[in-house]
Amino acid sequence: MQLLSLAAGVLPEHMPQTTARAAAAAGYDATGVWVDLASWTDGTTRELKAVLADHALLALDVEVVWLMPGPPEDNHRRIVDIGREIGAANVLCVSSDPDDGATAAKLAALCEHAAGDIRISLEFALFTEVKSIAQASAILRAVGDPAIAMLIDPLHLARSGGTPSDVAALPAKWLPYAQFCDAGPLTFDTDDRTAIIEEAVDRRLLPGEGILPLRELASAMPPALPLSIELRSKALRDAYPDAEDRARAVLAATTRFFDTN
Repeated sequence: MQLLSLAAGVLPEHMPQTTARAAAAAGYDATGVWVDLASWTDGTTRELKAVLADHALLALDVEVVWLMPGPPEDNHRRIVDIGREIGAANVLCVSSDPDDGATAAKLAALCEHAAGDIRISLEFALFTEVKSIAQASAILRAVGDPAIAMLIDPLHLARSGGTPSDVAALPAKWLPYAQFCDAGPLTFDTDDRTAIIEEAVDRRLLPGEGILPLRELASAMPPALPLSIELRSKALRDAYPDAEDRARAVLAATTRFFDTN
């Protein structure tokens, strides 16, 4: 099986060090890292690096660089720097800038700042201004930097009308990793931004529990692509208040899914 990472969103109430320790204890190969610049210190960096080194754990991504209208922000470069310092492979970016040209320019600047050390991965979602795989593809082509990448989330792909065939048509070099989760049938208007966000942060399902075409999607992506298991779920948070228990439950369900023909 390919590399599996515990997404930071599975444990949103915990510090990155706790998430990393839970990932290691549960048996993941990697962890995601939520960078809260309001509380992040040099001590956070040192402690997290030590946890990663002690457990031979990879930081698959750091998040989130949220592009906004206006000039580039120093805080975005700082998140890239933190990711590079801890050895992360990717920086997760989304955009609320309605100007696709401006989004491309800001991503290009982040790629230049990354200097080839870390990938800059754009995620599309209906609650952002980059809403579809087609729109994200056009932005990536405009950026044109080897460091630029696209992050596929099965939930956002489905809700925006995308298909596994759309993913299969992407250049493989654009896909350094992907997210993975399941979801139930669509029960709301996709123009309802509040409902879209609520589902994304509270109502995701474990792989195999929903109706998303996950096997087709897995086949459409490059072989052995690293997966960030993005299980933001209030039900899981309520059922497993302990960080390690929740991490184990998510990994067990994901492993069962891939082990089932």
